[in-house]
Amino acid sequence: MKLFTLVAWISGILAVALMIMGAIALFLGTNPFGVRREANYYIVASSFLLLGILCVLARQGCIEKKD
Repeated sequence: MKLFTLVAWISGILAVALMIMGAIALFLGTNPFGVRREANYYIVASSFLLLGILCVLARQGCIEKKD
């Protein structure tokens, strides 16, 4: 269960970092991180958010299964 929690935190932090990098690229109007379009940051961030949600749900399922 600790593994699910750790993966959920890591994927959530990566998703937030990618969103911040996308916002920085959007507001600067340049390409500071080597990505062509700002939308690519958010496309990848959504995958990390879904992974985090999946890990949280899997952790809840393991807890309820024990009871």
